[in-house]
Amino acid sequence: MTSGPLSGTTIVEIAAIGPAPFAGMMLADMGADVIRIDRSALVLKSDDRSPGPDLSNRGRRSIGIDMKSQEGLEIVLRLVERADGLIEGFRPGVMERLGLSPEVCLGRNPRLVYGRMTGWGQQGPLALAAGHDINYIALSGVLHAIGDESPVPPLNLVGDFGGGGMFLALGMVAGLLQATRSGVGQVVDAAMVDGSAVLSTMIWSLSNMGAWDLEHRGSNVLDGGAPWYGTYETADQRHMAVGAIEPQFYLELLRKLQLDPATLPHQHDRDGWDTLRSTFAEQFRSKSMEEWIVVFDGSDACVTPVLTFPEAAEHPHNVARGTFVELDGVVQPAPAPRFSSSASSDPGGVPHVGSHTSEILAELGVSVSEINTLRQANVVG
Repeated sequence: MTSGPLSGTTIVEIAAIGPAPFAGMMLADMGADVIRIDRSALVLKSDDRSPGPDLSNRGRRSIGIDMKSQEGLEIVLRLVERADGLIEGFRPGVMERLGLSPEVCLGRNPRLVYGRMTGWGQQGPLALAAGHDINYIALSGVLHAIGDESPVPPLNLVGDFGGGGMFLALGMVAGLLQATRSGVGQVVDAAMVDGSAVLSTMIWSLSNMGAWDLEHRGSNVLDGGAPWYGTYETADQRHMAVGAIEPQFYLELLRKLQLDPATLPHQHDRDGWDTLRSTFAEQFRSKSMEEWIVVFDGSDACVTPVLTFPEAAEHPHNVARGTFVELDGVVQPAPAPRFSSSASSDPGGVPHVGSHTSEILAELGVSVSEINTLRQANVVG
């Protein structure tokens, strides 16, 4: 059995893509027994000779079920009866058409926490519209603030995973806590447009105070506008990240760059930012990234190398903290955050579709002969 603060908690996850499985991964990382319900039709297409490729599916058990069959639906509901929570990532109405609406599931298990992950939410004019991360963060106002001449999507980290999966995981934990206290479950409506908006709360604050220019992207302190908060190319075409906001850190930056403050514009003189930026750029181009790493080692200048994923896994600080782990020959981020008295075990591997079908059915009290009958009828895989 896995360890972690959610050990002893069972979550039923209806297989989906993107933010919903990411939420399931976080819950599994914290010790929950996450049972992923995959389509039985996919079982025969899986290759059990190597680990599954999608790391966000790690730590699960997988059962293959034909949820469109009456027998398959009943198996899902039997799992729901024994579960603490359920998460799904379909458009509004899909679970209802499958016969797995919140009303049906909570009718079978009143203490169930029913988590729903969508882009637009369960209600609103766009609730049924298609979309992706870039669309949700565009409508929440976040995308407009990122980039230079044109908005630049920050991968799919803000909508799918930050504003989506992590908010669903947080909502599930809060719902589970409430259900433990009251014995009553509820529906968690997690929408990426909502979550990404919440992530921008500090920028809203700065804007309300007149400290953020919404009209001129890339002109503010935290969006690359400030010369002492951005990235600079090195002699070997790599980059160093600079975040010297506080005055004492800024002075340390100048010292390490061998620049005299008396010969430069003041740090917060916006009219002098172009001069500062060109001066910093010239200095950083004079050495390689490795040379700058040595220069800034142990300093409080807030300067770090911009590493690739493989380099990040090998950095001494990340190695010392165990920020990355290797499982089944695959390097991946370790579970986070850390817990002092209920530490999470290493995440489990990525299951193949349906690889735990017999095991899970046996836990439900289904006999071997019944399992074989269900397999022959393609109800399970």
